[in-house]
Amino acid sequence: MFTDDEWDLIEPLLPSNAGKQARPFADNRRVVEGIAYRYRAGIPWRDLPRDQFGPWQTVWKRHRRYAADGTWDLILAHVLADADADGDIDWSVSIDGTINRAHQHATNTTRPEQDTGGGHPRITRISPSRRLNQPGHGIGRSRGGLTTKIHHAVDGNGRPLAVVITGGQRNDGVMLPAVLEDIYVPRHGPGRPRTRPDTVIADRAYASGVTRGYLRRRGICAVIPEKQDTIAARGRRGSKGGRPPAFNATAYKNRNVVERSFAYIKQWRGLATRYDKLAITYRAGAVLSAILTWLRR
Repeated sequence: MFTDDEWDLIEPLLPSNAGKQARPFADNRRVVEGIAYRYRAGIPWRDLPRDQFGPWQTVWKRHRRYAADGTWDLILAHVLADADADGDIDWSVSIDGTINRAHQHATNTTRPEQDTGGGHPRITRISPSRRLNQPGHGIGRSRGGLTTKIHHAVDGNGRPLAVVITGGQRNDGVMLPAVLEDIYVPRHGPGRPRTRPDTVIADRAYASGVTRGYLRRRGICAVIPEKQDTIAARGRRGSKGGRPPAFNATAYKNRNVVERSFAYIKQWRGLATRYDKLAITYRAGAVLSAILTWLRR
């Protein structure tokens, strides 16, 4: 899954347990390859080839630990910082969400409180486990049954900048602030991390006054088409209906990059169908996919 050059970039960022009252981590590359292989193939953890990746328990525990302590997020932030230093991030960001079916192995856990679609708490990026251990483990009931949704913010070339997991019934427009707040690109030199894109491109699911007001307050240009019923309502009011919001049809043609990012992530069968019980480990698999995408830029 990783070339030697790609591995040389991320190996120094992985915890080693050195200096602690525990055995140092061994075979880091073999374990991380096993994690990526499991999501790429979509097999149960127990079916990982032992001769290639070692005991499956080790691979699972390492992945669970890296997901909880923010290791995968820190590696993604480091890779994004390298891309930003090279001027390789297009800050015309496209946002959307895709629904994935939750397998019965992901749903046979106690969910005392379902993900009902309420507000998304604002939690810092450094502690992703606090945000992701949400009611219902990010699984909700939608028209397709028990589903989960991956929300992506991608740059102008379709490479992920933010990954957020919710229940499949969660409204895309409501989640836009949480997705944008997940963008975090540090700088190698002095200066604050970049968290604000220049432009947000989204479809009509995000076309609300609340969303446009939020983007306006943050100084972000919105490229979002109006809903047909909104256009009709303004027409009925005549001159009192006000002016339509500005819309750049040329820039909107590039919105398909987020759809292409979903097409790529769903080549990983363990992401196209959710087998993970915990939202934190499922999201970590999506973040690992994003890391590989940026490493191969």
